[in-house]
Amino acid sequence: MKISVFGSGGWGTAIAKVLCENGHQVTLWSKFDEEARVIDQKRENPLLPGVAIPKELTITTDVDAALNGIDMAVIATPSFAVAETAMLIKDKLPGDCIVVCVSKGIEKDTMRLFSPILRDTLGAGVRLASVSGPTHAEEVARGIPTACVAASEDIKVAEAVQDAFMNDYLRVYTTTDVVGVELGAALKNVIALGAGISDGLGFGDNTIAMLMTRGLAEMAELCVKLGGKKSTLAGLAGLGDLIVTCTSKHSRNRRAGVLIGKGMDVQAAMREVGAVVEGYYAAKAAYQLSLQTGVDMPICTEAYRVLYEGKPPIEAMRDLMGRARRNEDSGAETWVG
Repeated sequence: MKISVFGSGGWGTAIAKVLCENGHQVTLWSKFDEEARVIDQKRENPLLPGVAIPKELTITTDVDAALNGIDMAVIATPSFAVAETAMLIKDKLPGDCIVVCVSKGIEKDTMRLFSPILRDTLGAGVRLASVSGPTHAEEVARGIPTACVAASEDIKVAEAVQDAFMNDYLRVYTTTDVVGVELGAALKNVIALGAGISDGLGFGDNTIAMLMTRGLAEMAELCVKLGGKKSTLAGLAGLGDLIVTCTSKHSRNRRAGVLIGKGMDVQAAMREVGAVVEGYYAAKAAYQLSLQTGVDMPICTEAYRVLYEGKPPIEAMRDLMGRARRNEDSGAETWVG
């Protein structure tokens, strides 16, 4: 297949490398001339030190060249640039081109998931899929084994993505639950920020396990309310991605949380991490969605208050621990029923 990846950050570069190694004709598009020049000349992305970029991989900043005759367009930008990138490629895509979104997040101002954004921009008939799972770019780029999920309302599109992406170190499953996959990809970042804050406060493994488990319950309840499947959140795009984002040294969200827990100002923590901390934007969306839907999301709510209202993290933890007693099963559905 002829495939172009839009977004030359660490994740976009890792995906482009995977696809190139799978035998596809791949172009990596960058918005920035200097970034493209450095990657092309050094055949290495500074965000992925030590990872050689295949010589067959084309680097460009020319949108028209990147779109010419492609079978698949992969959007791998930060969340805030997904809509902008869709506008950039609209009306230029080949008619039967599959569009795959591997970005993880929620549009910060509209609280929309990425599939509705892409359909509104590219047209209702676009062949669209989303990919998510426990996939840190630093490890995928080095061929360290993992798995992810390709989600599309059209199972044949999901299977086409599965065929394109899957190899001996990246296993790809399919699903039609786009809402569950995209929501899991976004909200796990909020919980990871909370896990990092917990570490920064000096709490232990028990606390993180609690935040992950109850955070997953919040994510699943909202997922069902928005039309997704709770069982999806028990899989790779939910639990799998949640585990790695809350515990990994590669997690920007966790690192930012640790700094905040240690007393650093929120914006200073973001700057210190030096890359987009998606959980910051997702926390606001989660809080607003909680209010709109009536789904009780105490962990996401406290994360919002720490990030946007200046609430001291230790007070947020006290308030979480001091909530009214309840049955763990109250208001919950079975995971697979």
